[in-house]
Amino acid sequence: MLWAPKATTVDLLLGTTEWQPGDPLTRVPLSGDGEYWDVPDLEPGVAYGFSLDGGPLRPDPRSPEQPWGPHEASRHFDTVQLTWSDDRFDGVDARGAVIYEMHVGTFTPEGTFASAISKLQHLKDLGVDMVELMPIAPFPGNRGWGYDGVSWTAVHDAYGGPAGLAEFVDACHGLGIGVCLDVVYNHLGPDGNYLAEFGPYFTGKHETPWGTALNFDDEGNEGVREHLLYSALRWFADFHIDALRLDAIHAMIDDSPVHILAELADATRSLSGELGRPLRLIAESDLNDARVITPTEQGGWGMDMQWADDVHHAIHAYFTNETHGYYADFDSDNALSKVFSGVFFHDGTFSTFRDKTWGAPVPDEIDGHAFVVYDQDHDQVGNRAVGDRPSEHLSEIEALSSLALVILSPFTPMLFQGQEWNTKGRFAFFTDHNDELGPLVSQGRLSEFGSHGWEEIYGSDFTVPDPQAIETFESSKLDWAEKDRNAEVLDFVRRLIELRKTEPNFASSDRSTTKLEKPAQRQLILHRHSSRLFINLSDQPMTVPAGEFLLSYGTITDDITLEPGALAVIR
Repeated sequence: MLWAPKATTVDLLLGTTEWQPGDPLTRVPLSGDGEYWDVPDLEPGVAYGFSLDGGPLRPDPRSPEQPWGPHEASRHFDTVQLTWSDDRFDGVDARGAVIYEMHVGTFTPEGTFASAISKLQHLKDLGVDMVELMPIAPFPGNRGWGYDGVSWTAVHDAYGGPAGLAEFVDACHGLGIGVCLDVVYNHLGPDGNYLAEFGPYFTGKHETPWGTALNFDDEGNEGVREHLLYSALRWFADFHIDALRLDAIHAMIDDSPVHILAELADATRSLSGELGRPLRLIAESDLNDARVITPTEQGGWGMDMQWADDVHHAIHAYFTNETHGYYADFDSDNALSKVFSGVFFHDGTFSTFRDKTWGAPVPDEIDGHAFVVYDQDHDQVGNRAVGDRPSEHLSEIEALSSLALVILSPFTPMLFQGQEWNTKGRFAFFTDHNDELGPLVSQGRLSEFGSHGWEEIYGSDFTVPDPQAIETFESSKLDWAEKDRNAEVLDFVRRLIELRKTEPNFASSDRSTTKLEKPAQRQLILHRHSSRLFINLSDQPMTVPAGEFLLSYGTITDDITLEPGALAVIR
């Protein structure tokens, strides 16, 4: 059925090259509101669209496939035709899993689901439990990050469309790897977004960084909420997705008695019971508010997990000494120690970046696995002026020490593609907009990074890559030849992940037995109960207590001394 309360008449258009009008649709009097229109069954592969009040063709708001781009017709795709071999796969719980963030278009030279399948054994050997796909919703052009998608139900055709996604998920499950899908329910892209013509999808009650907010709490919001729930549950049920990462939920503004996230959480938990496998919701939130991950029956929004940017900021500031922008507060001497036990650095403290008091403490009963942590991700790399990774500026031991803190933390660790071999390859912001929007995006990017302290990092003559340039996209692709050149690093990261899984103290989500201390300048000790990670980045030897050495990198002498530029894990 089609939700189009704004239309007086709706015509179904069918065809391939020449559109043939179908029979006018009839209203379906659900609850007496007459807002839905009855759409007849379509054959798989049929191209179709809708004409509202005699207007031009518009794609289906619930399009299953957009092979000709977001402005053109939809194509019917019946998920019943998909074949699966994962009937013995019991699922992967995202809580505590080792997650690997991947951008399909740059993960391999070909940039498709099919080519990504060929690399899955590498991830299995590494110890990855779950792949997190950056958004795969249709967007203008062939290349982009996916956060300007215009459909909540279709799959970007250049990656392989819905059939390609299903094959990828099935292949992951065949290796015991779960799949998390990054979805954007806080806004839609400006190019190809026709939802406002169908109904009150947006409201002037609220504003977001991307403009007018989606309508979750204003007049006519029922259809919008139902649309979101339909989309989310469809990924779980029809495409066997194991978790959803919800982009920037602080921009999903909802003053309803039941927040849309809480409604989604309850629906997801119910579906999880029906399917007999764990389904998780992971929120990206800027709020530093534990309400996000508090169960709905306790008045929270019911998310299972959330990203913890404060942990990233503290790690990044410590290892790089960068103090511009939002890193300013994390120059604090206690920032790193605080986040490893309390998660949020701003937990009711003053944020100079926001110019206000921010956040609240995390209750003790919330365990570490509820928080996803990382020292690299698409945001923190790609939203830098040139898309450079910390590894471009850090020594090898510094980069590995930073990652070791993430992997051996009480949190849920996430790596960003290529990080496992310490790639120095950049991941920049890239787009493929039309001739009207493209130059505006390029100019906006140049203006955004004209100041804010970037000159101190790159020098006064640095150049911001043009997001519209094909070279920016091509240079963001992983160089798989690096993997073989950095085999020693790759093996060490693999052993770090293995240690997390086999050593109970590191597998634990207990924040109360976690402590990070700094015995001397550029020396760190991460305590996980009776197991400890020692990091020596100073120019002096570091004496460590006797114990069983579980893992080391760099030079150790006399069994108890870490030479400068070394780390060790001891029980």
